[in-house]
Amino acid sequence: MSGFETISIEILDNVGIITLNRPKALNAINTQMVEEIGCALDAWTASSLAAVILTGEGKAFAAGADISQMSTFSATEAQQFALSGQRTLRKLEHFPAPTIAAVNGFALGGGCELAMCCDIILSGPKAKFGQPEVNLGVIPGFGGTQRLVRRVGRQAALELMMTGRMVRAEEAVSLGLALRIEEDVLTGAKALAAEIAKKGPVAIRLVKEVVDTTDRMDTDAGLAVEASAFGLCFATNDQTEGMTAFLEKRSANFTGQ
Repeated sequence: MSGFETISIEILDNVGIITLNRPKALNAINTQMVEEIGCALDAWTASSLAAVILTGEGKAFAAGADISQMSTFSATEAQQFALSGQRTLRKLEHFPAPTIAAVNGFALGGGCELAMCCDIILSGPKAKFGQPEVNLGVIPGFGGTQRLVRRVGRQAALELMMTGRMVRAEEAVSLGLALRIEEDVLTGAKALAAEIAKKGPVAIRLVKEVVDTTDRMDTDAGLAVEASAFGLCFATNDQTEGMTAFLEKRSANFTGQ
């Protein structure tokens, strides 16, 4: 897989890394970048990656969607751009392995929406988050109206989206938008991915699947899904190895089977 122009990709110690790579434009998201992120995720979906990290090249994670491209859109073209972005972000949101956003600098508009599709958001000390679309006379189009509410609650989300206000790293953590601040956010994301990679791969994927599947279920329905997935673990080699290793007081050698 090669030939990408707006992103770069690599696999390091079984962790996939996607780097948004339009630094001169502060990694503004255009149609091509949306397509290339989707292609990278499609190529990795059936892999055994332990995790995927998403980050940005240079001073920004992604400063938003590319306004120079959007400014000439018709209403129909704008809707199609939103739908295309939503499809790609759903691929990221439902990627089978854990996903980590390593936010360095601005994560605004589409950049914030992209980060929110990851399971965990780590913030650099100078990161700034926001949905400033109202400053341009539009609303979020890549899922911000849905995911920001689920991340920070209705009241805080409405305030952020209606004022277009940016929040610094400390406030993002206090709101629950980011998990924590890392001095070197990419190094922190790699360390987190490495820690996850030590655990049982089947269990890690089932944790994500159950949480995603039951997100809007009532508690009883969610518990039934959890119990079923818990039972499935006991048909895996990973469960046998994990419990045997615990009893033998040694590290487990998981195979993902």
